[in-house]
Amino acid sequence: MPATTAPTPLSTPDTPIHAVVAEDFDAVNRTIQTQLASRIPLVEAIAQYIVDSGGKRMRPLLVLLAARALDYEGDKHISLATLIEFMHTSTLLHDDVVDESHLRRGRATANDAWGNAPSVLVGDFLYSRSFQMMVGVGSMRIMEVLSAATCTIAEGEVQQLTNVGNPNVDEAAYFETIQGKTAMLFEAASHCGALIADATPEQEAALQAYGRYLGLAFQLVDDLLDYRGDATAMGKNVGDDLAEGKPTLPLIQAMATGTPEQAKMIRQAIRQGGLERLDEVLGIVHETGALDYTQRRADDMADKALAELDKLPPSEYRDRMAMLARQAVDRQT
Repeated sequence: MPATTAPTPLSTPDTPIHAVVAEDFDAVNRTIQTQLASRIPLVEAIAQYIVDSGGKRMRPLLVLLAARALDYEGDKHISLATLIEFMHTSTLLHDDVVDESHLRRGRATANDAWGNAPSVLVGDFLYSRSFQMMVGVGSMRIMEVLSAATCTIAEGEVQQLTNVGNPNVDEAAYFETIQGKTAMLFEAASHCGALIADATPEQEAALQAYGRYLGLAFQLVDDLLDYRGDATAMGKNVGDDLAEGKPTLPLIQAMATGTPEQAKMIRQAIRQGGLERLDEVLGIVHETGALDYTQRRADDMADKALAELDKLPPSEYRDRMAMLARQAVDRQT
């Protein structure tokens, strides 16, 4: 397998992307701490653990950048960004239970540390707290967008679960799944940033589409890195998707373009799950160019996201959103 280049992480609170909304980001972090408070110590402990686990906070960042790109000067975007992060965190808690994961971002998952039942229930708590905060934002339109998004995300997760072990999933079904389980919350984040700033219809549509394409690009690269990434840098094991029997785009493309024997081997590997045939699968996805194809599809999505930004007025916030789209597809973790 070819050597990977040095890791190119997505933005963190110390990078230029966050720097343009540094005060807002600090306010989000303070609000997160305040809103995590619970009279039940275990709720607070697990929620704090997952929130502090080193995530990139991309979704709340999208809210802040989108709002500021349209000259928003209020403070409700802080609550909006916080509740979006809570929604995302709750999905992580639930996902790790469903996937029986033991490692996320280089350390034990909450379900590994505390068990499945507490993790699911704290995920429910974070979802509920996000809807409490949504009421405080006071926008029926935003509530409509986010309530619809939560349904779509749940459907996407169920769709992914039904796809496990199924080698007949095609590219269209794959994109439908990742649109629901991943891209939907990116889309909702940038869309709600536009709504809080009273965007024009054209600006609203542009920011909604930007988030969707960014989310698709991000998930495509995630699925690519499962076969080309560095386990230490990623904080998870290479081949996790194969071990779980997930038919992601690298495998779908390899089956479509490989020899009948190669396609048969991958189909068997998807059905069986596990890592017994990981080396063979890695060889095939490289030989068929499936990883390069997945990267091109991610680049296409990033280009579409960038095109949507042309509909916004020039600003340092728009520039940082463009930077975010480029980093999403250039990263190694």
